[in-house]
Amino acid sequence: MVSDNFSIVLVFAVYLLFMIAIGVLYYRKTENLADYILGGRKLNSWVTALSSQASDMSGWLLMGLPGYAYLSGMESIWVGVGLAAGTYLNWKFVAKKLRQYTQIAGDSITIPVYFENRFRDKSHALRIISSILILVFFLLYTSSGLVAGGKLFNTVFEIPYQQSLLIGALVIISYTFLGGFMAVCWTDFFQGMLMVCAIVFVPLAALNRSLYFMIKSDIIRLIFHRV
Repeated sequence: MVSDNFSIVLVFAVYLLFMIAIGVLYYRKTENLADYILGGRKLNSWVTALSSQASDMSGWLLMGLPGYAYLSGMESIWVGVGLAAGTYLNWKFVAKKLRQYTQIAGDSITIPVYFENRFRDKSHALRIISSILILVFFLLYTSSGLVAGGKLFNTVFEIPYQQSLLIGALVIISYTFLGGFMAVCWTDFFQGMLMVCAIVFVPLAALNRSLYFMIKSDIIRLIFHRV
């Protein structure tokens, strides 16, 4: 039991250090503000796709949604339908045009700056309002992700929740401040790969174990029936 716990702690420690190492790597590669905010617009499609979905889905997909599905039953399928439709429409009709027009509109590197440049707002009202909305709503969303990380550490390692929350926040803030956009995207990419593996292989392992016990019980019943 002790060796199992030590192995889990070691794996998580290596994982967290790997996240920080990515931040350090892109800190050294960052040369200007555009590199820090948008990675020089050089991110490839695979990392873009997986990192955006990992950021969007994150903790609530693996922790909140399964709990909701367990409690509500089949009606929760509409959550999946809405997510799939919304994601497809966003990438199909919004993403490409936004990518092009942000560059045309004064090479805007943030959404508030894009709104200001696109609509030629000299009062800066669009920039201020959109910045406040982003700050408020993403603060809430980011907080939910930190809560999920804190609960994970608390459950797996039995570390007090507040300390778990602090560890997760320090790691995330460290690689974000160090490497900016590219560090966040690449860490999200690797976390997204872990999420894909968890979503695919954990149900398969559970199904395999269930089939094993079903077959085992059928064999036992068959033996005792013949006896």
